[in-house]
Amino acid sequence: MTKPVTGRTRDVVILLDRLIYILAKHWLFAVNWAVLLYVALPLLAPVLMHDGHAGWGAYLYDLYGPPTCHQLPERSYFLFGPSATYSLSELEALTGGEVPLRYVGNGEIGYKVGLCQRCLAIYVTLFLAGVAFALVRPRLRPLPWKVALLGLAPLAIDGVGQLVGLWESTWLTRTLTGAAASLGVVGFLYPVLDRGFEDVKRTVERQLHLDGGGSAGGAPRGEEQERQGGAP
Repeated sequence: MTKPVTGRTRDVVILLDRLIYILAKHWLFAVNWAVLLYVALPLLAPVLMHDGHAGWGAYLYDLYGPPTCHQLPERSYFLFGPSATYSLSELEALTGGEVPLRYVGNGEIGYKVGLCQRCLAIYVTLFLAGVAFALVRPRLRPLPWKVALLGLAPLAIDGVGQLVGLWESTWLTRTLTGAAASLGVVGFLYPVLDRGFEDVKRTVERQLHLDGGGSAGGAPRGEEQERQGGAP
């Protein structure tokens, strides 16, 4: 017969259970905030450069540079300049020569965002779709995996075609394919995760007696049973 856990070991087990419970209950809130922070810093990089904080701006560019993102200037959005996008030939004409692979811009043409157009679209859409999912999560069923793959297919086709030189994608195709990929991921993966975390939450509730009014080792009483929204 297994001896019951007591003393400090019991306290540690209860603490871990409560941390797991918090994660299972608020996973979407945590993910949405993490994605928002991740996408906000590359947008902050050109702001810092524009305001004269070149050191901090350069740090953020380096942080999100290869292998995280190629950051090619001709495939990135620019802020604080006359145009939000530039082709490579336009950049060469404006700078008077060859453009470095990680050229960030200047005060005249603006400063590029720290993620390329496709990556930026992926993470912005991931955040927006995550917020939208928080509003409909009780009613949304997972997308069939074949439908989710259809969302990823345009990104793969456009990226591979560009890589092998069949065509040069545009800012619009990069943005749309990145957004479509994120919608496919959220539509398929988030409902699956939500159901999994809901099962974990209910298991921990039983272990901590959160559903019966009692509490194990000081666990909170009367914990609400409704799932919380995940919008920051």
